[in-house]
Amino acid sequence: MSSTDTLTPSQTSTNAQVLDATTHANIHDKLARALGIKTAQVNAFVKLYDEGATVPFIARYRKEKTQNLDDAQLRALEKSLNYERDMATRRLKITELLSTQGNLTDELQTRIDNATSKLELEDIYLPYRPRRRSPAAKARAAGLDVAAQAVLTQEITPTEALADYQAPSSISDDSGNEIEVDFSDIDKQLAGVQAIIVDEWTQALDLLDNLRSGFAKTASIVSAVASDDKREVGEKFKDYFEHSESLARLPNHRLLAMLRGRQENVLGLKIEGEDTPFIEKIIAHFDIDAKAPADRREFLTEAASSLWKEKWRPHIEHRLLTEKRLTAEADAIDVFANNLQHLLMSAPAGRKVILGVDPGIRHGVKMSIVDAQGHVMLDNEDKPVVATVYPFAPDNKMDAAKKVIDKLLSTYNVDLVAIGNGTASRETDAMIKEILAANSELKAKAVIVNESGASVYSASELASDELANLDVSVRGAVSIARRLQDPLSELVKVDPKAIGVGQYQHDVNQSQLADSLDKVTQDSVNAVGVDVNTASPAILAHIAGLNKNVAQQIVTYRKEHGAFDSREALKNVPRLGAKTFEQAAGFLRIHDGSNPLDATGVHPESYALVDSLLAQTGKALPEVLGNDGVLNTIDTTALAANDDNISVKAIIEELAKPARDPRPEFKTANFRDDVNSIKDLSEGMTLEGVVTNVTAFGCFIDVGVHQDGLVHISQMANDFVADPMNRVKPGDIVSVRVISIDEKRGRIGFSMKPESEKPARPAAKATVRDAGSDEKGNRSRSDRPNSSRPAADKRPSKPRGDRQDKGSASNNRSKAPRAEKAAAPSKMGTLGALLQEAGVTKTKK
Repeated sequence: MSSTDTLTPSQTSTNAQVLDATTHANIHDKLARALGIKTAQVNAFVKLYDEGATVPFIARYRKEKTQNLDDAQLRALEKSLNYERDMATRRLKITELLSTQGNLTDELQTRIDNATSKLELEDIYLPYRPRRRSPAAKARAAGLDVAAQAVLTQEITPTEALADYQAPSSISDDSGNEIEVDFSDIDKQLAGVQAIIVDEWTQALDLLDNLRSGFAKTASIVSAVASDDKREVGEKFKDYFEHSESLARLPNHRLLAMLRGRQENVLGLKIEGEDTPFIEKIIAHFDIDAKAPADRREFLTEAASSLWKEKWRPHIEHRLLTEKRLTAEADAIDVFANNLQHLLMSAPAGRKVILGVDPGIRHGVKMSIVDAQGHVMLDNEDKPVVATVYPFAPDNKMDAAKKVIDKLLSTYNVDLVAIGNGTASRETDAMIKEILAANSELKAKAVIVNESGASVYSASELASDELANLDVSVRGAVSIARRLQDPLSELVKVDPKAIGVGQYQHDVNQSQLADSLDKVTQDSVNAVGVDVNTASPAILAHIAGLNKNVAQQIVTYRKEHGAFDSREALKNVPRLGAKTFEQAAGFLRIHDGSNPLDATGVHPESYALVDSLLAQTGKALPEVLGNDGVLNTIDTTALAANDDNISVKAIIEELAKPARDPRPEFKTANFRDDVNSIKDLSEGMTLEGVVTNVTAFGCFIDVGVHQDGLVHISQMANDFVADPMNRVKPGDIVSVRVISIDEKRGRIGFSMKPESEKPARPAAKATVRDAGSDEKGNRSRSDRPNSSRPAADKRPSKPRGDRQDKGSASNNRSKAPRAEKAAAPSKMGTLGALLQEAGVTKTKK
């Protein structure tokens, strides 16, 4: 399915209403075949979806109706359904327009019915789109159509066809509006006749398909520096200053890099390809060589050339480039969504007292302590526990800083120290570890935390509401602490584009990107569930059925009336109606309330069924929760048949493991104390690190040296790796071996293979350039193009991400684009060959 504009629910609903039952049935059958599921499953989902049910709700509480479709299948079904409905609506409109014009034929109808993308639909309609001011329309309005038909059908010269033509004194279009045009002399008349002929030939859609297919196979994309004065300012694009490669085999990341260069007026792009073979095909199709006399044949040959050069080739180039761009954008969005999902579902440290540390040099190291519930702790004077110390140059107040930190750790019984991984991160980490080592009574453990987006949150309106009594400079420390405590709850407060796991995110369709990321966030939040008595409006807004307004109403009601004692009490919240309650209640948890079921994932609609289950056991709910032995004795046969809305098996599974957190167990990487910068690395060194980003060509690893290194896909395992995402994900802790260091460029190559598989020492260094920066300073890597190496990568094309800056925050990582295979197979395992294909790191400031 091609990429398409994101539809709003209202648009989707409108499109669904204009389609007849047969069209709906055909769409459902098509989706079932495409997704490998039953039509009955599609029908069940569509019915629930059109009634206002959300995907998380359907996935969790309507499994019986959809026959156990999971959230991933439902999201794919949702996207495809909206797309096909939009396509069907446009088909109807184009059919109506062609029918009204009198141009609809069986062949056109078949083409319309078989079209698979919006671009294809618009191509079908293009020759028939009214163009009242086109040269052909003006010529027809001037009465030149008779002469044009004579040239097409009779053995007559164009001049002879115009012998009896008299140019009218005034010309009007079909709406009666006068057109200013001059057909007084023979040359202008001949041009008008040719324009009519070319316009008529554009309706030969079979021929256009053939030419497009042929041109697509042979065309090349060429990029060049826009002007000499752009060479210096556009240095990051210099690998594309003189570059050419096959358009068909152009990798997605390089296309996005080129398009960014063009957007910044640094690069000029054009499509190069032959003309003669395609003009000859047009001549052959219309049998022009057989036309007589010679003047007529020459005139029609010129028309064929005009059709190709002025009409079809520009159109084909635009469509091919548009299709490539849409595919590249879709892949980039998919990578962003996948990486964001893994980041949101990172393991939480849980209810711990945490000292959040936002490292810095000139502006000091900012700190704040949050309690087990994530609230900023207060001292005995009811003031927030915050501090700023200046242990590094130019102040060098190390001893004073250590005393302050030691006191904070001792006084407030801190469990964990969350240290942001930006400027001075390792220096701060070393300082705190010295403090912990010097005081055996301290139980805290230091953990490096990815702080991307923390500064964006600090300056946000949400932070102003949540932390109104704290200075902006200290809010980042609070966010870092909370991010360790519960990554999901904190990351939802930040625009995903500031978190740093995307590729060319400012270059892709922003509405599609926002929609995709919002769905990922919603699925993650609902998979975990939310404590309604502690949740922020930011995370509540992602609960199924809720929006920002209702989320704020819940928080406001909570502040005014105290903590919710039951889910039922949520019905008292303004604007939280019955349908909203149905969708949201199961994902909103209430701990220590009047009903223990409110703390589980059991939906309130099933409470009566749980009572029936308990009646079989003769035990109270607290005795049954988490008791597999008792739950396994329950006979569910009769109950399962009572209500096809309820999955009894799912309810029993929830009772067995109430409110089970699907996120992994919390653990941290142990960075080596003697490795703090790239200068401390040496080839062959083995390190533990954290996966920060996954791309189609490998993964990036943070080993605590302020810049990520690349494990190329060929260095991930001894066996073949088709997709790195199947082997690792962001947040994973892995062991890597250093295989290359380029200190000057700040690039590191890692291997995850056993020592025995260590590759030969590379003969060349990386030559990868930065692919560009957006207006906020966000940077994305692009590999160095080389037209002399094979352009086709034999691995399946996969989406890839490039690390983005966190706005004004200082911690940056960049993902290099996918690397292609080196020309010499024997060199594939060497770093020199690998790093010529992909940038391996980005310096953390």
